Amino acid sequence: MLALARTRIFSASVRRAATQSRLLRTLTSADVERLQAIVPAEAVLATAAVGGTADAAELEGFNNDWLGKYRGRSQVVLRPKTTAEVAGILRYCNDERIAVVPQGGNTGLVGGGVPVGDEVVLSLRNLNKVRSYDEASGILVCDAGCVLEELDNFVAERSHVMPLDLGAKGSCHIGGNVATNAGGIRFLRYGSLHGSVLGLEVALPDGTVLDNLSTLRKDNTGYDLKQLFIGSEGTLGVITGVSIATPRRPSAVNVAVLGVPSYAGVQRAFGLARQRCGEVLSAYEFWDASCMGAVLGHQALKHPLAAEYPFYVLIETSGSNKAHDDEKLEGLLEELLETGVVEDGSLAQDASQIRRMWSMREGIPESLGKTGATYKYDISIPIPVLYDVVGDIAQ
Repeated sequence: MLALARTRIFSASVRRAATQSRLLRTLTSADVERLQAIVPAEAVLATAAVGGTADAAELEGFNNDWLGKYRGRSQVVLRPKTTAEVAGILRYCNDERIAVVPQGGNTGLVGGGVPVGDEVVLSLRNLNKVRSYDEASGILVCDAGCVLEELDNFVAERSHVMPLDLGAKGSCHIGGNVATNAGGIRFLRYGSLHGSVLGLEVALPDGTVLDNLSTLRKDNTGYDLKQLFIGSEGTLGVITGVSIATPRRPSAVNVAVLGVPSYAGVQRAFGLARQRCGEVLSAYEFWDASCMGAVLGHQALKHPLAAEYPFYVLIETSGSNKAHDDEKLEGLLEELLETGVVEDGSLAQDASQIRRMWSMREGIPESLGKTGATYKYDISIPIPVLYDVVGDIAQ
């Protein structure tokens, strides 16, 4: 979202200014000793510059983003295992005016979890336990450091699905997803995290723990404080626990990739998909020829269609009645082809083909990263003029 992009830029600039401010001070070996009294010594990675024994290489993964665009100079990484330890770290750093940057799976594309200077990195990767799961309601309560894909596998065993899905699901953390209000490819079906998240546990800068881990889908009592922290990117507090509603997992899934001659056709196909498959439409993604070229070149994937097209659309339906869903999607594809909105299409025949089709969409960011320097933005633009931004940015 454009607002999110601005928040990321703003929060990074605030942290940069704060790091340089005389109100903040540089970490010392005495601080590391005090921090080791809050978390176990093995949970502290500190270089010799601050009295530690860690090699600088051990901190590389925490000081760099995965695209290699942003680099920090942190000398200390803290890896707490409990909310109390997170709160203790924040309390000490707040009292001593030491800058902190929270970090989840470090899969972001805009450097939000990477130090801009020598901040202490507060890694949440060891807060990774499922606290409870109500199979009747599908409500999951877990630590913020749980990996999204592992949570999805956990609820899948109980016939449910996480309400968001990202290309980085194998590494990203649910706490980071909430802190950045991640949308992902299930947004069309399940909406934003503002609706799926039922409650949060948050460690505030002064060490106070806000316990707002409600498991009620309907709770009209007082202020809805959790909404302040969804999308706040760690600027108001560090999310340590999440309560989230998980929908029933669809038993029938169909995926098709279509070749479209124009962006007007992409819009027309979207309107028809909503009209013909509204109740089972779960994803609608599009990308252009340059993205297709990058992903096919770097992901060792075969082109799904017989010819190349200016635009490609991926449509997914998810429901509980395969025959019904097949009929819906096949009817849509026939109409799109007959009317010339779409010129070619490929319908996945099994789960393996579904994964390959999705890997084209999910592999675009990594593939573009291999082509050279790439700027990443998360923007919201009205659909009729959405693709105009490509030409404007190129110019």
